[in-house]
Amino acid sequence: MNKGEIRAHFKALLNRSDITDALADTFIDQSISRIQRALRIPSMEKSHTYNISGSTGSVLLPNDFLEAIDLSSDSHTLERLPMPEMRNFKKTGEAGVPHFFTREGGSLLIHPTPSSGSLSLNYYAQFPAMASDTDTNNLTAVGGDLVIYGALTYASDYYLDERTPLFEQKYNQFLIEIQEQADSAELTGSLQAIRPTYNY
Repeated sequence: MNKGEIRAHFKALLNRSDITDALADTFIDQSISRIQRALRIPSMEKSHTYNISGSTGSVLLPNDFLEAIDLSSDSHTLERLPMPEMRNFKKTGEAGVPHFFTREGGSLLIHPTPSSGSLSLNYYAQFPAMASDTDTNNLTAVGGDLVIYGALTYASDYYLDERTPLFEQKYNQFLIEIQEQADSAELTGSLQAIRPTYNY
């Protein structure tokens, strides 16, 4: 479904004559923000590469960052540390290939401090914004009904609508279905491989 179709379906289900397109879009945007806080599916995964040139102890997060999956250097995956441990490591001023990271605000702190090489961040990203009525994104392609019922929960709060429990129930049902489908796809199918008990 594209943005215009989602708005039209939302307005039909809400069934009010005093809902404007602008207000409907506000509820839709609120719904997408709520979904992004809860949903973690493969279509939200992205990768960002940092090319290190010069000593640096941190890198900036991408603008669409939601949650880190992992961070790896040229040769290995970095271990995520709690902030107090990272602060203690940082005090040493050690330079070299990074082995640890933690998030601080809009940055990832890394240790030891590298002067060259590259880092690859795998992360969950926000869905691209929909500006025009013909725009779609991965969420609306597989979960237009989730977006609509999320928007209906916000609209029902705004209008003090008695259907709030029904809208909330449908929203949670669709959210669970999409998440379980994604989880199941990760655990079954031809892409799965049996790991050996021993490595030789």
